[in-house]
This record gives sequence, C-alpha cells and structure tokens, in this order.
Amino acid sequence: MDLKSKIILISGPTASGKTNFSIKLAKKINGEIINADSMQVYKELRILSARPSSKDYQKIKHHLYGFHSVKNNFSTGEWLKFVIKKIKEVRKRKKTPILVGGTGLYFKALTDGLVSIPNIPIRYRNKIRSLHKSLGQKKFYQELLKYDPNSKKKINPTDSQRSIRAYEVKQFTKKSLHDWFQNTKSYFVKDDFFKIYIDYPREELIQRINKRTEQMIEIGVINEIKRFLKLKVRKDKSVNKAIGIHEIKEYLEKRKDISNVIEKISIKTRQYAKRQSTWARSNMISWLKLPPEDLNKFLKKIK
Repeated sequence: MDLKSKIILISGPTASGKTNFSIKLAKKINGEIINADSMQVYKELRILSARPSSKDYQKIKHHLYGFHSVKNNFSTGEWLKFVIKKIKEVRKRKKTPILVGGTGLYFKALTDGLVSIPNIPIRYRNKIRSLHKSLGQKKFYQELLKYDPNSKKKINPTDSQRSIRAYEVKQFTKKSLHDWFQNTKSYFVKDDFFKIYIDYPREELIQRINKRTEQMIEIGVINEIKRFLKLKVRKDKSVNKAIGIHEIKEYLEKRKDISNVIEKISIKTRQYAKRQSTWARSNMISWLKLPPEDLNKFLKKIK
C-alpha cells in the first residue's frame, strides 16, 4: 500500500491513540502531522486538550498546534484556510501531510468544502432567537419545516442550534441551508484523501479515558487551568466549552473535591466520545475503520 501521494486523515474518538498511531505512520512514509482538533489550537491548554508532547514534536514535525490565543474564537473557516496552506507547504517539501484530530467538522470542511453563507445581521438573529424562545424547540422545528421543508433532510428535531441557524439563513438569504451545502466544493479532489478512523471498543475506550483524566491531574492540569482563569476569558468564547475547565474551577473554589472532579471530567469525556462515534457513523461512512488491534497490521502493509 503506497500512501505517500495522499493527504492522510486520521480521526477517532478522544483517547483512541490517534497521536501515537500518526507518529508511527509519519515515520514510515516521511510524513508531517497537521492538527485537526479544535481545542488543540489553543496555546494555553496543552494538558487539558491532550496536545502531543515535546518528545512527539522532536520525533516528527507538527503543525497548527498551540498557536492561537484562548482570548479569541477560532472558526472552522479559519482552520480550513490555515490547513490548505499547510498541506501545500508539506507537499512542496515532498512530504506526506497527515491530518490528525477528533473534530469531525474540520474533516468535513476539508473533504466536502465549507459553506460561504453571507453574514446575517444581528437584528434577524435576535428576532429568530426570540421566536424560538417563545415557541420552544418542538413547535419551532415544526414552523421551520413549513418554512423550509429541506431542513428535514439535515436537522434533527431536537437540535435547537441548527434549527435556529436554518431558519435565519432561509429568512435572510431566501435560500435553504440545505441548498447552500449542496453547492459547496472541496479545494481538493476525493482521490487526494486516504481516510482512517480508529474504532475503539466502548469499554476499552472508557478505561483509557479514565486513565488519561487521572494522568492530566498528575502532570499539572490544575495549575494550567489556574493560569487560564487568571486571563479572564470572556464567557462567550468557544474555549470555555472545553471539558474540565468548569470542573477544575469548582475544585479551585473548594466546591468539589479532587475525586469528584476526576469522576465528572471522565463522565463528560465519555459522553463526548460517544457523540464523536455517533457523528462518525453518519458522516464518516467511507472511512477505513480500524480497531486498535489492527493498527500495527495496517502499518506493516505500507510500503
């Protein structure tokens, strides 16, 4: 199997061993690793986001890790611009780009293209949010389907965020969100990609998540979050959604003990891993699914 001419994508749920596998693969095919994880872009959250270690950086060249400030949001569109540029640079050096991460939307933007919907004025957005609040999600979704029947193909009835987005896009642009997505194109062609999804059994993954949470505490994640909280990052910034920030803050405020913090972080991380797996089943159908015991067999087959 010759992968040197491909753009290799490696995904999988959190704690599935993506970093370790990608380094082994990069060594074998003269590759360089590019980040595809939305939390690993932040320089202030090395431990919490489980970024590759300094030893990993010494083994293989890594790109787009820990380069962005937590004080500023970082969108999928921004990542896509950076990553296209990086892929070109890596290929120019006759190396193989290997994109690694657990953010499904990043991979989808790269392989399918990103929708360039016009900016919607705040008055439209506020009006629709008020409507959603007064109706509730169930009735709002029914109204959305009357207004934009195409939404049924893409939006779950319980997904309030995407329901609101679909309504505001249709109202402002007079065009369905579904149609906007239909007209998008990737910068690359489908044959450019070789896609691998590490498919970890649920019970084994839970054990790995629990172990990793304990290791984070041991290597200093509490001090990392202490420093993060001193930055007084605004509440509307996307980084605040990172699992562990709220739980460690409760510990620092003496509202929770450390064992409770470890348990809560582990539970939330397991829930996140489950969402990643569910998303992959719907959106990564064409990906090669590899259970952990087949990773080394796969590496042996590569030229």
